Amino acid sequence: MSNPGAAEAGQAVTVAPEAGASPESGVARGGFWTRWAPVSLEPAPRSDRAGRRRLVGETALVLGVSLGASAIWAILSIIEKSTRPIPLNQQTTSINNSVTPDRPWLDLAYQFANILLPLVPVGLALFLLAQVRRPPEGPFRVMGLDGTRPWRDLGWGAVLAAGIGLPGLAFYLVTRYMGINTIVAAGNLTDNWWTIPIYVLAAFENGALEEIVMLGYLFTRWRQAGANPWLVVLVSAVIRGTYHLYQGWGGFFGNIAMGALFGWFFLKTRRVWPLVIAHTLIDIVSFVGYSLLVTHVSWLS
Repeated sequence: MSNPGAAEAGQAVTVAPEAGASPESGVARGGFWTRWAPVSLEPAPRSDRAGRRRLVGETALVLGVSLGASAIWAILSIIEKSTRPIPLNQQTTSINNSVTPDRPWLDLAYQFANILLPLVPVGLALFLLAQVRRPPEGPFRVMGLDGTRPWRDLGWGAVLAAGIGLPGLAFYLVTRYMGINTIVAAGNLTDNWWTIPIYVLAAFENGALEEIVMLGYLFTRWRQAGANPWLVVLVSAVIRGTYHLYQGWGGFFGNIAMGALFGWFFLKTRRVWPLVIAHTLIDIVSFVGYSLLVTHVSWLS
């Protein structure tokens, strides 16, 4: 049993595993966080203010070279689009574009670079977790990025993708009709043998970057810094919505809702793999579906 009073005071708390649970599972009885979070994620003592500040500063730097930077560019983008004389719903936001369509081999190299380079912050986050206040389980196990439950992770990922995908499409169409979102052209690569594989890899890159950094890494670090878990859910969801502002206000509010749901799921399960899978599946359908249907379905363009 955990000691809520000691936890609130910021003291280290030893939490015994729930009956029938393996020591590695880290499942313990108690409040919402202690019930699901691994034992190693006890917050640093409140007396260690410098240590807590270092952890928060570390996350700010990781976000600053990844999704935090994207959020700043997205804010500038929505300001620019909102100040045009053209309504938002008559503007097009184009993603997954060919760079050198006349030279497919070079275009393929550009696409690979656009996929691989954004994954560097993922490696940085995992490296920092392994080196600074390393959880006993290690950086992969602590966030559920291991291979211990592949079929369960895949199943939950598919369920989440289905549960978010259709309502998300409906929300996108409604916000376009309301005039607060742009037309999102999701797949604009030239037709080559590698086009669909690149869409799939780009979808995985998006899922891995966003879910590992915004959930696995950020939740782990901020919990170690003593942050309230629901505050982490809120801040993470707002950041997620902000770096989607380039699509319009529909992208902002829709991704806040998605981020809140994903954050809740992560608190409940401590598994980031289902969220990476769900995000990847959603983006695969968006990218490949758009490229295949845009010339046949009028409301896509």
